[in-house]
Amino acid sequence: MRILLLGGTGEARTLAARLVDAGHDVVSSLAGRVSRPALPVGSVRTGGFGGVDGLVGHLRDGGVGAVVDATHPFAEQITANAAEACAVTGLPLLRLQRPGWERHRLAERFHWVDDVESARPAAEGLGVRPFVTTGRQQLETFAAWTDRYVLVRVVDPPEWSVPHTWEVLRARGPYTYAAELALMEDRRVDVVLTKDSGGALTEAKLEAATALGVPVVVVRRPPLPGGLGVVEAPDAALAWVRSLR
Repeated sequence: MRILLLGGTGEARTLAARLVDAGHDVVSSLAGRVSRPALPVGSVRTGGFGGVDGLVGHLRDGGVGAVVDATHPFAEQITANAAEACAVTGLPLLRLQRPGWERHRLAERFHWVDDVESARPAAEGLGVRPFVTTGRQQLETFAAWTDRYVLVRVVDPPEWSVPHTWEVLRARGPYTYAAELALMEDRRVDVVLTKDSGGALTEAKLEAATALGVPVVVVRRPPLPGGLGVVEAPDAALAWVRSLR
């Protein structure tokens, strides 16, 4: 049985390796939005499917027997497309998603908002030197911040000309507590904006900000499609695949 594994997350790469080691035929699908992504073992395809209809065609023509959606927690569209396409084709689907920060020991101190658009006014009420770590794709939400210093950290550069008052750092995690503490102190950051991506790669900023007394605005994860089975660890996903036989 061929497994279509959606996503370029660390969890997806771990699962791909374990599935290949177990003798499964795995095809990992990457969106192609990040330059020089870390590639999983096994077969890899890059790029979209062309919406639900394109994904349905791929599932039927590619001999896929099951789908594991291990995309980023905020890859809302592909998760919705996968749920609909698997419902049409009758293929089993599992969502592999790392635990979020709603269970973090500091969660009650964070300022939770429902979307990136809501993060902007929330941050404006808390500070004037923001550190934006919400990703590249929605940076233009903060384009009106031309009157202040803004620290932005992204993997790939923005696709538009950011205001001259901004500093753009290109970096890829993991980030250490000491480095995050030093960065925020040096840039005199007074509010941090992030998404509830979860995971250990970027968690240090939460600890560092709290230690400095810097408020953290966290964008909640989008809701998952109803009825979708969810696991939080690659081993649990591997066990699910084995149970399909």
